[in-house]
This record gives sequence, C-alpha cells and structure tokens, in this order.
Amino acid sequence: MPGVVKQAWDGLGDASTQPCQAQLPRGACRGNKPRQRLGFARRPTRQAGFPEQRAEPERAIQGQACLSARSQADGAARSLLTTEAMRAAGLLLAWALLRPAGSYQCHLASPGGVLRFTDTHAEIRVPALHRVPSSLDPLYGLVRRCLDLIQQNPLPTELLRVALNDPSSVRTSQVVQYELGYVVCAAVALLFTVAVPVAGMCFCYCRSRRRCGGRLRAHRRSLGCRRHCLLACLSLTSLVILTSVICAFITSQRVKGQMEPGLRAMPATLRTLRQHIANVPQGVQMVVDQFEVPRQQIISDLGGLSRSVGLSIHAQLKATTYAALADLQDRAGDLQNSLHHLQILDKTAWVLASARAELEPALRERRRRVVALLDDPRCTSCASVLGRAQSLELGADYSKVPSVEKVLKALAGLPRSDFAEMIRQGNGTFNSIPELAVERMAQVIQDLRDEMARVTEKVQSIANSFPLPDYTRPVSEALVKAEDRSQPYLREVERFEQYRWIAGTVLCSIILLILACNVTGMALGAYGLSKREDPSDYECRGEAGAKFLLVGVGLAFLFSWLLILLVFATFLVGGNIQTLVCRNWVNQEIYKFIDTPGNLPPSMNLTHQLNLRRDSNLSATYRECKSGAGLWEVLQLERSYDLDEHLKTPKYTADFQKRLGDFTARLGDVRLLRSEGRQDLETFARSGVDEVDYRRFQEEMKNPVVQTSLSGLARSLEGLQKMQRNSTVAGRLAAEAQALWQMQNSTVQSQEALVAKLGESVLFLSRLAPHLQERVKTTLATTASVEARLPVQAQQILRQEIGCFMRKELRYFTQYLNWVGQTLREDVASCQPLATALDNGRVILCDRIADPWNAFWFSLGCCTFFLIPNIIFAIRLTKHFRPIRNRLISTGSEETCPFHIPRVTALKL
Repeated sequence: MPGVVKQAWDGLGDASTQPCQAQLPRGACRGNKPRQRLGFARRPTRQAGFPEQRAEPERAIQGQACLSARSQADGAARSLLTTEAMRAAGLLLAWALLRPAGSYQCHLASPGGVLRFTDTHAEIRVPALHRVPSSLDPLYGLVRRCLDLIQQNPLPTELLRVALNDPSSVRTSQVVQYELGYVVCAAVALLFTVAVPVAGMCFCYCRSRRRCGGRLRAHRRSLGCRRHCLLACLSLTSLVILTSVICAFITSQRVKGQMEPGLRAMPATLRTLRQHIANVPQGVQMVVDQFEVPRQQIISDLGGLSRSVGLSIHAQLKATTYAALADLQDRAGDLQNSLHHLQILDKTAWVLASARAELEPALRERRRRVVALLDDPRCTSCASVLGRAQSLELGADYSKVPSVEKVLKALAGLPRSDFAEMIRQGNGTFNSIPELAVERMAQVIQDLRDEMARVTEKVQSIANSFPLPDYTRPVSEALVKAEDRSQPYLREVERFEQYRWIAGTVLCSIILLILACNVTGMALGAYGLSKREDPSDYECRGEAGAKFLLVGVGLAFLFSWLLILLVFATFLVGGNIQTLVCRNWVNQEIYKFIDTPGNLPPSMNLTHQLNLRRDSNLSATYRECKSGAGLWEVLQLERSYDLDEHLKTPKYTADFQKRLGDFTARLGDVRLLRSEGRQDLETFARSGVDEVDYRRFQEEMKNPVVQTSLSGLARSLEGLQKMQRNSTVAGRLAAEAQALWQMQNSTVQSQEALVAKLGESVLFLSRLAPHLQERVKTTLATTASVEARLPVQAQQILRQEIGCFMRKELRYFTQYLNWVGQTLREDVASCQPLATALDNGRVILCDRIADPWNAFWFSLGCCTFFLIPNIIFAIRLTKHFRPIRNRLISTGSEETCPFHIPRVTALKL
C-alpha cells in the first residue's frame, strides 16, 4: 500500500510540471517562481524600437505558463477579482475606446517653443541717460529755487524771435528788462568788488596808525564773555566757509568730470543717429535673414514629426491595447491552469479512493489488536485509552466526490492555438506603429521641406520692397550739418571750462589758506591766554595767534574781488542756462516756441529739414518718437508702403498648411486574437468547469483520513508502557505503538499530503468557476472592440497630431512676422532714438553740467560773502590775544585786588 501511494504521488508531481514543459520552449521555466502579470500599461514608452515592450510579453507569458500547483498564494490572489470589478473594468475600457476625439488636447508649449532672435540693431541704438540721484540733490534744489526767485520771467518768445530773425533790431532795454534779476545781482557784485578792497585799504591805513587790531585799553569784567562770543562767532563763520568751500571743490570737480564726456556725447549722438538712419536698409536685410531661425526650427520639427505621431498613437492607445492583451493572457492562463488543476483533481481523487481501500483492512486489524490488548486484565490503567482505540476507523471517502472526466474530455486537445505567440505578434505589431508612421510620412515630410525653401524667397520680398532710404536722406544731411557746425563751439567750451576749473581750484585753495590762518590764530591765541597770568603781560603765542588772524584778514581783502568776479561770471552763465534753457526744456516751452510759425528763420525750418508731415510739428513728432512710433509714420511712409499687409501670416503659410492638411495614412491595424484562439476560449467557457460541485470536495476534505489521531494514540500507548509492571504487556504495548507510528508515517501522511494538493486545485477551480463565463465573454468582446477601434482611433490621433503640429509651426511663423513688424517699427526703422537723443541732451546739459555748475558758484558765493563777518570777527578778536595797555582794579573783585589799603577804594596806576 505505501508503494502505491508513493507511486501515485510521484505521478502527480510529474503531471504538475507537464503543462509548463509542453507549452514553452526549452529553458523557459526558471524554477517555481510565481506567475507575473503583463505590465503593458505600466512600463514607460521607449522611443528606440521598444525592445522592452516587445520582450516583456514574452517573458510574462513564459512566467504565466510556469504556474505550478505549489503556487498557492498566487492562485489565491488571482481569484480575488469579483464580478463587480470585472464590470467596472469593462466600463472603463469601453469609455477609453469610445471617448470623443474632441477631448484631446495638444501638449503645452515648452520653453523651446519660444524663438530667440538675434538683436540685429543694438549697436546703433542711442542709450538713454537718466538723472543719477546724488547726495547733493538738496543743494541743487536750493540753487534752482534761488534762481527761480531771481529770474521770475517766462520764456521771452518775442525777444528770441527778434534775435533769431533780425539780431540788429534787438533793444538793450528789452534784454535788461528780462534780465532784471541778474542786473540787480551784477550791481551787488560790483558794489562788493569795490567796497571790500577799499575797506581793506582803510584797514591797512588804520593798522599803520596802530588803531585797528591793536590792544585793549582797559580790563573789564565782561571781557571774557566778549572774547568767548567772538571766538564762537569766528568759529561758526569758519565752519560755514569750510562747508561751502568743500561743496565748491566737489561741484567743481563734478563739472569737470561731466563736461568732457558730455561734450564728446553730442557729436557721438549725432553720429549714432546718422548711422541709425543710414543702416536702415542693412538692418531690414538682417531682420529678413533672421527667418533662418524659424526655418531651422520647423525643419528640425519636421524631422521628428513622423516618429512623434507614431509615438503619440502608441502612447494614447497602449493603455487599451495592453489591457486587452493582458486580459487575453489571463484567459489563456486560466485555460492552461484549469486544465492542469482538473487533471490533478481527477488523479488525486482516484489515488485517495484507492489508498483508502488499501488502508481500511489494515486499520481494522490494528484496531482489533489494540482493543484486545487494552482489554487485558493485566494491563494497568488501560481503560482510559480503550474508548479511543475502539473509535479507530477511516474518515474521508473520496469515492463519493463528483467526477471531472466529462470536463476533461471536453477540454481534450486544448489549447489548439499558441496564445503566447499570438500575443507576442499582436504586441509586436502594435509596437511597430512608430516605425510604420516614419515610413508612411517620409514623402510628405520631404515636400514640406521643399516648401520651406519657397517660403524663404517670399520673405526676402520684404527687404526688396522697403522704401525707407529715399525718405531718410534729408534727415542724414541735416545731422551731418549739425555735427560739423557744433565742433568749433564745443572746443571753445572745453577750453573755457579748463580756465574756470583752474581759477576755481586756486581761489578755493586761498579760502582754505584763510581758514587755516583762522584756526591757527584762534588756537595759538586761546593757548596764550590760558598761559598768561597778568592781562598786561606780553605772551608770544597770543601775539602769534593775533598775527595769523591778521594774515587771514589780509588774504580775504586781497582776493575777495577775484572771488566775486568768478562767482558772478559763473552765476551769469549757469543761471541763464537754468532759467532760459533747462526750465523751459522741462516744461516743453522750447518746443512750443519752435512750433510757432515765424519764430524761426527759414534756414532753421526743422519741419522741412527733417521731412516731417506738413500738419506735424516738433512737439508732436517728439511725443510720437518717444512713444515708439516708426519712421514711416513720422515721415508719411504708411501711405506708400503697408507693412501689415506684407506681414500677414497666410501669405507665407497657405501652401504649407494645404500639403500637411491633405495627408492621410492608415495606421493601427493590429490583430490580437485569431479565430482558433477565439474557438479555444469559447470551448473553455462551454466545457462545464463552472458546473462541477466543488463544495462536495471541500466538505469531504474537512474529514480527516483517520477519525482518531494515530500519533496521539501511539503516544498514549507509549505512556501506558511505562506504567506496566508486567513486562509482556509492556512489550506488546510498545509493539502496537510502533505499528501505529509506522502506519501514520508511511500511509496516513502521504494521504494527507495528497489531500493538501487536492485542496489547492479545488480552491483555484472553486474561485474561478463562478466568474468564468463573464470573464471569457468580456475578454472576447474587449478584444473584438479593440481590434475594430484601433484603426479609427489611430486616424483620429494622426489628424489631431498633425493639427497640433500645424498650429505649433504657425506660431513660429507668427512669432517671426510679429518680431519683424515690431523690429522694423521700433528698432530698425524707429525714430525713438531721436527723442532719446533730445532727452539725453537735456540730462547732460541740465542735470549733469548745469546743476553742479550752479552749485559751484552758489557754494563759492557763500564763501565770499561770509568772508565779511569773518574779517570783522577776526579783527576784533585780535585785540583779545594781545596784552592790555591799562589795568583797572576794582575793590569788589578779589581777582583784580590782591590786597586792601585802608580808606582807599580805588587806586589808579
């Protein structure tokens, strides 16, 4: 009997591996690894031939066929799909197949979709200059307010018109009336120039008579307070003069630093404007040549169009296609595994029934002998085990379970088709769609490349028909004339600026020398006073301090008239530039004066020289140019050349769109399931696998092979053996226990292993049976639907991808043409540099030169006028640093009277 069971077990083991060996090539099985599902929709798409997608179904199918009976966990996981899940999957697949094409969206434009064009005209632009914030801005503002107070008259339009048209008829009274504020300032400067030197000569005469800057005649109590007050006032005036001279130094240096680059900027700006106008034709050609940027981009996109279309079709249809292939593979696996488990079920049930028949007489004989032994009176304490021995009988009877021979007969010869090869071919055909698209679209791609060459010739017509040079020639001539006439004046201005800087530096240095004398004199004088015990005593340091103060006074008298002359000269020039030019430039009164007919002589008619419209003026032209208007708008070019008409996109893209729109190709013909495979699945569904009563197997498997545990009974007999006093009974108990162990290990355990094997197959088939019909029907319907819809959807995706590609390339055309229009209007043929040049002239003249120039004379004027109180305080302070001539002693002062004389209140020495 044990030999029969062992032989049957070995046979079942051979049968469990037989399907794998029969269906797969040699070397396909690699042990008892769990079966893997196809990963069609999970793996990322590869662009180079899809080697992984092609190899993966083969590996997955091999793993699918290698499922053995020992893969219990995987079989349990596969059977967890319920009817509701299958219905949901079917609805999802149907939605994916039948969703409308209108829901498709083009990919979002990547950063590479924005074209970058070369800045073709940056080298001839006029860089805009701006006022730079400075720490001296409060000083500049104060000077401008002072000038507004001095010159309150508006722009003298009548005086300027007469001066420009008939200079000989200009009356002096008109000029004096307009420059009244400056005339008053000139009178003050003249008075200062005469009065201060005269006062200096008077002071020298007084010093020769020892009357000014001498010594105090008497010592009084208030002398210390007066001395301190004079020291404070002189220190304060010196501090004001120091601050002013520092500002004068800084502003003088700024004028020098801005004057030279400002003078160079004027001819440079005129040359730049002339070059800007002269290079308009070259700039137009450079703009047209930039069509190479979109052309190369479109050619590059055409090179990847066919593969991109194929990849898009593959990417959008792979979910439904791979799902259908995976579903088909699952049904093929169900067919293979069901056949395998049915064979195990049939053979195992027969082996268990045969083994039971062999075990029954042996078990009956063993029960009789054990019961007789336990019932022997000599057996001590054996009654407790007697009941278990009497119940020793067989349990499960597998001859009563249903037969599956009818099902096996229906499945005989299946599968007649090679599902693995079928799925591999379908997957390969689907993965070859990108290569097929490349092959089908090769001719249209070449035609589109040839069309781009013809578009390049059309774009060249923009440069050939641009009529700007005839209109810009008068402007270029006017700029050349202005540049030539300005050169002599600029050289003279630069020479006079050099003289001003030298004079200003020398006079500021003299002011610093006066301040040095003041500081030295006050320091030595104060130190001398602190060391002198008697006010009438001579002290050399105090005397030296007084002399330093007098030296400073002498320098102030000597150079004050030069200072006031420099201040007035720079004030007259800078003030008129600010009030006559800069102030009216900012509020555009100058433009209004130029625009008024009759103000300018015919030789200065800017409207005619610049070839402006007759109804235009300089103010309007300036505003138009500043807002970015084109030269053809200012120069009336829009009437002879319509730029927008030449830059319409359809003019260049009509043939390109037509060739691309007329293209059609049939892609997506994929055969997933051949007719023999469909017949195999239909036969599998009709075989009756779902009609077998698997609950009878499960109920029978609940019963043990033997009702009473042989191992438990053997252990009980071994325990009784140790309790026996009779050696004969003990020996017989040991023999019976050994016989029970042998039966358990050789026969019962083998049958229990067969029952466990039977349980795996019953579990798999019982879980598969309820859903078999629905799964097969769903798979057949899904496969047929995918095969029918793939070509239709592939054609829809082809049209959508071509539409997206066309819109993308049209955006390149639109970007280029818009850039051409913007560049020709605002850069190459823009008059904005003219407005920028005017603004730069105002910034250079008013903000960078006039402001520090006016701040220079204002600071130097403060120094000059504060020299007057400086002279007064220095002369008066000189007396306090010298010894007192007469000493007055008061009785009320211990400081002036060290001893008392009786009845004498005062003593005059």
